Amino acid sequence: MFTGIITDIGSVRLLEKRGDTRIEISTTYDLKTIDIGASIACSGPCLTVVEKGLDWFAVEASAETLNCTTIGTWIEGTNVNLERALCLGDELGGHIVSGHIDGIADIVSTEAEGDSVRFVFEAPAEISPFIAEKGSVCLDGVSLTVNAVDNHKFGVNIISHTQEETTFCRKQAGDPVNIEIDMLARYVARLSQSVR
Repeated sequence: MFTGIITDIGSVRLLEKRGDTRIEISTTYDLKTIDIGASIACSGPCLTVVEKGLDWFAVEASAETLNCTTIGTWIEGTNVNLERALCLGDELGGHIVSGHIDGIADIVSTEAEGDSVRFVFEAPAEISPFIAEKGSVCLDGVSLTVNAVDNHKFGVNIISHTQEETTFCRKQAGDPVNIEIDMLARYVARLSQSVR
């Protein structure tokens, strides 16, 4: 489990296509405190550490993960939002995030609003009903509040601190992002289907 509060920006240092794709990510995390088998959210998707070095760790992504997330577009040098898994007693600064990606949203536009930037995204039609004004959404691993919803499009304001501490400082219109809808919305929808 995660909260969508990014604690490091890593960088892809190596990609190896095997049966699955092996990805090495450079990080400033203290790797002595990360066990093999630990979960790290990498721009949203929860991935398992399979190897580590002094300043990097390796994960593996299956074909399913590559097809359903933006990981399939990563190249060496791609910047990656990183968050380590929650420990009991950690502060819940964002919202409950599983690291299970629901789809890929596209950035439609960006526009400065004061010190913030208003990002407008277009979500896949099948998940847009789960996005609600003033609700939470996780984009590229970042917990954000939805400010407005218009059919499949929705807007969020990203404050300057969040821009500086995540990869959103480099994002622009046309870029894809991983989207995870709010877990509560997912379960409420499932319950309403089973009641019918």
